[in-house]
Amino acid sequence: MLPTRVLLYGKDEPLPERIPLRAGPLNLIWEAGDLRSIKLGEIEIVRRIYVAVRDRDWGTAPPVMANLAMEVGADAFHIVFDVTNRGQADIDFTWRGEITGEPHGTIRFSMDGVAQNTFLRNRIGFCILHPDHIAGTRARVAHIDGSSEEGRLPTRLVHTQPVLPFAEMTGMTHEVEPGVWAELRFTGDTFEMEDQRNWTDASYKTFCTPLRLPYPMEVTAGTRIAQAVTLTLRVQRAATVKAEVATDEATFTLNRHALPMPLPQIGLGMASHGAPLSPTEIIRLRALHPAHLRVDLTLSDAGYPARFLQAAREAAALGAAVEAALFVSPEHAAAQFAALSATDAETLSHVARWLVYPERESFGGGTPLVEVLEPARHALPGYSRAPILSGTNADFIFLARSVPPLDLVDGLTFAITPQVHAFDNASIVETLGTQGQAVANAQALAGGRPVFVSPITLKMRYNAYATGPVAPTPAGQLPPQVDPRQMSLLLAGWTAASIKHIAEAGATGVTYYETTGWRGVMETASGAPLPEQFRSIPDGVFPVYHVLADVGEFSAGTIIASRSSDPLAFDGLVLCRSEEVRVILANLTAETRTVIVRGLHGVAALRVLDAGNAETAMREPEACRVAPMTHQVIPATGLPVELSPYAMLHIDAH
Repeated sequence: MLPTRVLLYGKDEPLPERIPLRAGPLNLIWEAGDLRSIKLGEIEIVRRIYVAVRDRDWGTAPPVMANLAMEVGADAFHIVFDVTNRGQADIDFTWRGEITGEPHGTIRFSMDGVAQNTFLRNRIGFCILHPDHIAGTRARVAHIDGSSEEGRLPTRLVHTQPVLPFAEMTGMTHEVEPGVWAELRFTGDTFEMEDQRNWTDASYKTFCTPLRLPYPMEVTAGTRIAQAVTLTLRVQRAATVKAEVATDEATFTLNRHALPMPLPQIGLGMASHGAPLSPTEIIRLRALHPAHLRVDLTLSDAGYPARFLQAAREAAALGAAVEAALFVSPEHAAAQFAALSATDAETLSHVARWLVYPERESFGGGTPLVEVLEPARHALPGYSRAPILSGTNADFIFLARSVPPLDLVDGLTFAITPQVHAFDNASIVETLGTQGQAVANAQALAGGRPVFVSPITLKMRYNAYATGPVAPTPAGQLPPQVDPRQMSLLLAGWTAASIKHIAEAGATGVTYYETTGWRGVMETASGAPLPEQFRSIPDGVFPVYHVLADVGEFSAGTIIASRSSDPLAFDGLVLCRSEEVRVILANLTAETRTVIVRGLHGVAALRVLDAGNAETAMREPEACRVAPMTHQVIPATGLPVELSPYAMLHIDAH
């Protein structure tokens, strides 16, 4: 039997304790050394304040806390603690944190640290996340030269850094509601802002040190770094501070008046472990009705023809097409495309689209796209009639900074991972709504051409921001591309909500994860290579398999817009086929929640996937999918449902 916590979120470890705090009218959460969700009533002012230690490749040196002491009152608090950050590249940095909350609504967070040895760093210091719902809000900026400037938080994604006028800052103030302003002051370094929505983080991030300064920078042993962030409410005379928390009921509502939208073509990535699919795996994967199978082909690699052939055979067995991602050397593009012509016609006939990228991309812009797209446009139509797409094999910001010439492509593509800047469960969930924003911004760049998101993966597949060679994974540790949450209920719910936001934004297609293995939707017969760290069931499926099966059964249908009253707590999608409606609703938290589903009528057929039956559903997916469903008459006021932690609910109705 798998432990409940493994089923919920992949590890048999308790989640960090979340302690509610008050600073006068402000509500907030303390979690593992960070301040989260600072609110005035229901209005979130700051999403998170934390200290980050980033190595030369932007990797995060994990914090270890000690000597925690807390004094918590009804409207004030005082917290002190010690932290050690150790990571790769010999990072060893220790610091003392102190946080105070005052009854009049002021919060101060300070850190005072010392480098215990000499190392290279890209960043050490505070990060302040501003929630994306403040887009368009008025703000005032205090600059290091003593000047001030007014502006607004951007609504469209801004790919240039820093976001102006939020540069060279010692402070900023933004409007919370008429007459109420939140003032942030920074000491110890110079701060600036970036638009993290480019990586699907649902926030703007104010951070230090400015990126205009060279990095990585050497920090010598004994170097002291001390900083502080102070948040203060500024209330004008005519304003009244309202600190009450709303108690509205939780609802998930179908927008029955909106026009249904086509469901994107949903496919899978080819397994990176390289082993061919077994007959059992093929049967199970066919039940997902995948539209395509993505295969990555580096044309400078002599072994790519065999992988291309394997992909074509597996795609045919799955009843899917091939999405062929080609990685091309700009200097040898013509010769590499000429060699590709030796591929047999049967293999080429399975290609639904070509995704063409240079072997290396530039984060700062200037990726050599023309050098690979011009020979691709000349050569590929002679091999197959599949459309040619390009953009980036990495995050949306690469696409925004290097847009392919539209006369050379038939569509744009970019990839998504929710773990570029933050890695906890709540931060992963926060990325969901921003996926749709990224698709919408890509569509604005595409000039009416289709947008494909390929692939979406739980972890980064490679470090596109590295400044040095990739360090080998220590023995006994999971590779950086692998996350034990891949086999959890958390990922299943996250994927359901991801499909909702990607589809409602109008993406034409999307590729999720891989077919099998610890980066896939089901485990291989031999099981995970590190079963103690990745506790999957050999030859079993992962909970996300059932989400994709539920969606795959409606692959010829449409999606209906829906709204969650609290999308960071629960969300889902609504599928339609003729008069049939299918709702897939997910609890995205570790707390039990009651939700009222509105917009359905008649009798609902329900099936739950939660910690109580997840292991059975993983071991016996076929039996699970044909098991009898429970039925319930839908009240006129909506269907009330209870969702246990990270539970999934499948509802069929009309």
